[in-house]
Amino acid sequence: MAYGPYGVAVPAPVSRGERVKNAALLTGGWVALLWVLEAIDVATGHALDTFGITPREFGELRDIVPAAFVHFGWDHLAANSVPLLLLGFLAALSGIRRFLAVVTVTILVSGLGVWLTASEHSITAGASGVVFGLFGYLLVRGFVDRRIGDVVIGLVVGAVYGSILWGVLPTTAGVSWQGHLFGLIGGVASAFVFRRPRDARI
Repeated sequence: MAYGPYGVAVPAPVSRGERVKNAALLTGGWVALLWVLEAIDVATGHALDTFGITPREFGELRDIVPAAFVHFGWDHLAANSVPLLLLGFLAALSGIRRFLAVVTVTILVSGLGVWLTASEHSITAGASGVVFGLFGYLLVRGFVDRRIGDVVIGLVVGAVYGSILWGVLPTTAGVSWQGHLFGLIGGVASAFVFRRPRDARI
């Protein structure tokens, strides 16, 4: 604990090594949890699939959050795991509380967008909305915060994962482009909502 003016206690700054460790533990634990949940789902005859979102049924609003943690098979989960690890790690480096706030907003915006616009009789689940949200967040965060380092990260993320933007278009049957689109919107919006105070932009 450090002390500021007038002897007021303020949290000591977190070291770079500590930020890396915390980000790695959080994102690694999150993805591990998704794999455990999928194992439970398979072992129970896909009982967890009921937490997917069925559009425009009011009772399904309660599934908006859990739907982001459920997947329809190992291939579905595997496709989300690597980008979730990488993008999540990069986003979490700037602070765990900010990261959790961004993910929460992204899940809510993506899930509500699916609930409002998905096709009748469809069921949507998976972390791909979060993946698109983290992508959008990292892409614009540096410009919003005016931090050169984060701008560079955003440009690299755009170069590596930019092709996923095709996923916001209704081009592939059985894929929730709505979840992708609204996840992206949620992530971009989060960069503005949770922008750093001007005196914290170094």
